[in-house]
Amino acid sequence: MTPYPDERQRRILYGAEARQLGHGGVAAAARVAGVSKGCVSCGLAELDASEEPHGRVRRPGAGRPALADRDPGLVPALLELVEDSTQGDPMKPLTWTTKSLRRLVDQLAAQGRQVGRDTVAALLKAAGFSLRGNSRVPAGSQHPDLDSQFRHLNATVAAFLKAGAPVISVDTKLEI
Repeated sequence: MTPYPDERQRRILYGAEARQLGHGGVAAAARVAGVSKGCVSCGLAELDASEEPHGRVRRPGAGRPALADRDPGLVPALLELVEDSTQGDPMKPLTWTTKSLRRLVDQLAAQGRQVGRDTVAALLKAAGFSLRGNSRVPAGSQHPDLDSQFRHLNATVAAFLKAGAPVISVDTKLEI
């Protein structure tokens, strides 16, 4: 049943269960529901207040501030990390990176920024990146210097775009 009620309704439900269990009910309800004891206690307090629902789940301004709001340098640091590894569909702007979320999290941690993979994924998506897994290429079909070729292409594209010049991308396949 827990996916259906909103956050406030779930807290009240946990509080009601804790009250019904009696002594030790807060800890037991929290353990079974997989939430903190504070969440269950808040539900009990909301149950005791017996206020009518006011259309909001949280008070205005409540909740943890977004990490990007607390650390304004986070998004620029992330975009700098993916700048040299950005690729994309030739018919669209460059929209994905070859770096994994785990690698990006590790590189941000090395800069002293504690951030999780979900947050990195959300920030990349907000910046216009789509998340894609690297695909495997059959052995022998990849040029030995392909990575440096893409870095050169990306640098050239960036220079042309910065100068306001158009960029045309042509993708061809050689069939032997």
